[in-house]
Amino acid sequence: MTYMTETPEYVDEHARFAFDVFAKACTSRTTLEHLTGRWGILAMAALWHGPLRFNALRRRVEGVSEKMLAQTLQALERDGFVHREAQPSIPPRVDYSLTPMGRQTAGKLVDLIEFVESQMPEVTAAQARHDQAKVRV
Repeated sequence: MTYMTETPEYVDEHARFAFDVFAKACTSRTTLEHLTGRWGILAMAALWHGPLRFNALRRRVEGVSEKMLAQTLQALERDGFVHREAQPSIPPRVDYSLTPMGRQTAGKLVDLIEFVESQMPEVTAAQARHDQAKVRV
């Protein structure tokens, strides 16, 4: 992280820094990991379509354990991308939705997912060529 050149006498601590995800100690790196990790990107994309209860989200993101999904949602909530709303009912009902920043971010992640999915014929062909070349060597 580097200091911005112009700082007023009182500046919010976060505003004093220019974030650089390539810098080892930059906090933006951790946030990026929360968003683009295996479960973060899938949870964000699932919530893109609307609010979901925990178990519905878990069913949508096949393969994620309850513990990993809970940790992922807690991190995304802390970072300001996900909103958790617990309703006082029996049994307790908890809904997850995207914040405005989360919705904007999820849109970009969904674009990436759709792009990757559209490229899968080329990807699988490249993988087959690569694997075939490895066998010959």
